[in-house]
Amino acid sequence: MMRTTSASEQMLEQQVRAWDVLDTRVLDAMRGVPRELFVPEAQRFRAYADAEVPLAHGQHMLRPSVAGRILQALLPRPEESVLEIGTGSGFLTACLRAMAARVRSLEIFPELAAAARRNLAAFGADAVEIRDADALQTQQLRAAVDGRYGAIAITASLPLYDERFEQLLAVGGRLVAVVGEAPVMEARLVRRLTEDQFISASLFETVIDPLIHAARPPEFAF
Repeated sequence: MMRTTSASEQMLEQQVRAWDVLDTRVLDAMRGVPRELFVPEAQRFRAYADAEVPLAHGQHMLRPSVAGRILQALLPRPEESVLEIGTGSGFLTACLRAMAARVRSLEIFPELAAAARRNLAAFGADAVEIRDADALQTQQLRAAVDGRYGAIAITASLPLYDERFEQLLAVGGRLVAVVGEAPVMEARLVRRLTEDQFISASLFETVIDPLIHAARPPEFAF
């Protein structure tokens, strides 16, 4: 499938803008990243559909509308570093890089990490580093990150919110996480106001793949 301006613009108008993603920097970033480069070849017909495109290991690309809402909530600034938890195909990674100075992304599946590196190289992205790591293993997380970040995108859901990630924010930084379990999950925006003060706001409801090895609420027993 070849990328066309009409397919890209249709995605932005009918899916992304229709879900109240109106920030011009976000729309320009998504417009500038050819989504079909990040879609597995057998799934290219879905590149611009409002659908979760299947990836290896039972994972999925975020729908364009959800990706747009995450970008709009974070609004990475041109001078900021961004951390992404869950690289997937690398599409959101590329969009984040289009808005920020640099991106570090952690991916638990080496196969997906390798494919994302190829996708990002084909796109020509620089200042992007993909690390093979389980972000929920504290030692691996510490080894994989570098300092603090202005924005953090967690691209898989957390059945229970995990405060470890917000500790990686710089003061003034923003984090987006989807919290809960199907059929209802809530996307949240967390801001670090000071070293010790955080605030959280609800953004929207959605359902996305859970983060591998994420803690779950205890089962209710009668």
